Amino acid sequence: LASYGATLALLIISAKLGYFRPALVYDKFGEILSGMNIFALIFCTLLVVKGHLFPSSTDSGTTGNSIIDYYWGMELYPRILGFDVKQFTNCRFGMMYWAVGILCYAHKNMELNDQKLQLGMAVNVSLQLVYITKFFLWEMGYMCSMDIQHDRAGYYICWGCLVWVPSVYTSSSFYLAQHAPEISTSTGLTIFTLGLLMIWINYDADRQRYVFRRTNGNCIIWGKKPRRIVAEYTSGNTVRKSLLLLDGWWGVSRHFHYMPEILGSFFWSLPALNTGLVGPYFYVIFLTILLTDRAFRDDDRCSKKYGPYWKQYCEEVPYKIVPFVV
Repeated sequence: LASYGATLALLIISAKLGYFRPALVYDKFGEILSGMNIFALIFCTLLVVKGHLFPSSTDSGTTGNSIIDYYWGMELYPRILGFDVKQFTNCRFGMMYWAVGILCYAHKNMELNDQKLQLGMAVNVSLQLVYITKFFLWEMGYMCSMDIQHDRAGYYICWGCLVWVPSVYTSSSFYLAQHAPEISTSTGLTIFTLGLLMIWINYDADRQRYVFRRTNGNCIIWGKKPRRIVAEYTSGNTVRKSLLLLDGWWGVSRHFHYMPEILGSFFWSLPALNTGLVGPYFYVIFLTILLTDRAFRDDDRCSKKYGPYWKQYCEEVPYKIVPFVV
């Protein structure tokens, strides 16, 4: 969080003092993206070499296929010079550029509109900054996600965070920098309010699960002590226990938090209205596919891990993401 705050403060101060023109990032984005792509491809190659010769821990392994090793990665928690590779690529680079990039695109919008920020652009950037700030406030929660705990550091994760996140996650703002339509104050406030609500629900769902796990289920959710399933699973030769939450947002669907996350991205893209068919909404489409796939992958993993306990959980909470739909 401190790095995030310091980065944004440095960007704003340097722009105010005239040391840096943020809109330059928009103007030179093609060159920047090419540079990030070259760096990411070389970086992923070095991770494969490191996995073979200098693994950080015993979790490193090869499939015997160099292409698969390159794509999926070899190490679960690689470190270089003491730095956590996943935290660097995912948090310090990908998420940080997301915030810096959209602020630079907002500056471009001001340059094109006599130093006035269009309302649609303001709504778009503000909602994303709220979401990104929530991410950094909740960064340790992200370290317990599937990205960190189950996906190895390879092209899939690292190239995605070094290239895909900076280009695709910021795409609605990149589009609006030059193509933001004029929207009324009431429309802007409605979109902002609904987007803020979705981000809060997403946060509250994650908070409920975090508090439930931290207190071993001895907490209050929605005014009552939550129902739970005590699931047993085997790790190595040890039988362990885990609690599955059946109440709150997690009683609505098994991966409920994906729904407000998708809707949040929809609302911060909505200031584009119908001015572009795919461009400003590409991230929403991508995120829907990504999280739907992740929900099925996570369900499959949990089914293998918890066995009959997961079957019982699915009977109690029958929907994966959207009630009565999927």
